[in-house]
Amino acid sequence: MAEALISVLLEQLASIIQKQAEQEVTLVVGVKKEVAKLSHNFKAIQVVLEDAEERQVKELKVKYWLDNLKDVSYEMDDVLDKWSTEILKQQIQKQEAGNAGSTSTTKKVCFCIPAAWFCFGQVSQVILRRDIAVKIKELNERLALIASERQNYNLQYNKRGIEQIKRQKSSSFVDKTFGRVDEKEILVKTLLSESGRGRATCLVIPIIGMGGIGKTTLAQLAYNDENVKAHFNTRIWVCVSNPFDEIKISKAIIEDLKKETPLSNELHTLKSIIHESVRGKKFILVLDDVWNQDYLKWEQLKLPLQNGAVGSRILVTTRKEEVARMVMGASTDMVNLEVLSEENCWALFYHIALADREKNESNGLEFIGKQIVKKCKGLPLAAKALGGLMRCKKMRKEWEDVLNSKI
Repeated sequence: MAEALISVLLEQLASIIQKQAEQEVTLVVGVKKEVAKLSHNFKAIQVVLEDAEERQVKELKVKYWLDNLKDVSYEMDDVLDKWSTEILKQQIQKQEAGNAGSTSTTKKVCFCIPAAWFCFGQVSQVILRRDIAVKIKELNERLALIASERQNYNLQYNKRGIEQIKRQKSSSFVDKTFGRVDEKEILVKTLLSESGRGRATCLVIPIIGMGGIGKTTLAQLAYNDENVKAHFNTRIWVCVSNPFDEIKISKAIIEDLKKETPLSNELHTLKSIIHESVRGKKFILVLDDVWNQDYLKWEQLKLPLQNGAVGSRILVTTRKEEVARMVMGASTDMVNLEVLSEENCWALFYHIALADREKNESNGLEFIGKQIVKKCKGLPLAAKALGGLMRCKKMRKEWEDVLNSKI
């Protein structure tokens, strides 16, 4: 549980720094230094959490250490929320100031604002931003102490923590799914349509949505549809992820096309093989979990694919809309994936956690299970993760503990 919370906080820290840089706003002076310390402390703790989670049951001191860590983490979560909100406010104010300067009428209205009120608003913002900076520094000091205390308990490093959690590689094989019937129907219709005529040979169709929402699952459903199989001469599935490696991606494409592993590591040679292998073929290429925004790299990868037949498709799953818009050159054909309905989310959770149990046993846990599913907020990955967690928990008390857990 603590490990999941810290992973989220690390993502939040990275996201906020990126927002502050992109929007050219300055909220907390010297923030990069503090964030670097925070990230270092969190990562130092993260690598021993697996051992701490296991030992807290029998060792009260370790449990107390974990509780302190959770307290600081919750407070940090609140501060990061305030920080993120302030970045948004400052961006809105910059836009309003720009709009105000564009018309003389607006200027006059602005000059009529009492100076005392204006100053008060400015001072309030300065105080709030100073409070954020002070709180971050204070929490950093507490976190540094917790990080140093870990050595007192001889906590063991876990390999998974040292390496960081690697993104799981996807494949084209699809598991049992719940929902997404309408989304699949629309996507398949787009894949099979001839709307690409008159445009580029390969129509790019991005599936966009937050992590865990089911982008890969939707791509798998379309990829394995019988009409799609019959329509395309060749189907190719590549899991991209980070870092973006043109050589590995090119090799993966060739392996699906030619059913053999190319020996060359020269990008030019690999592109030539792809160029010849897709000549005259109507293909569908799925690029799953795309993060890269380097236009030049994408152009290099897409060029040899233009040798395929008209009607070929590239289906991309990504969390980032800018990847779809700026890099992939797609607009009207985007699929913005929304969360699952509560009914489908419950069906998914039930299938994993309760379907294999005796009816009288599952009936007693269904009410609690439905309350747990509400906390998933329609995210399939959350329903799967919690379903897997509850699958081996038989006691009602165990289910209630998970339901009441803040994390």
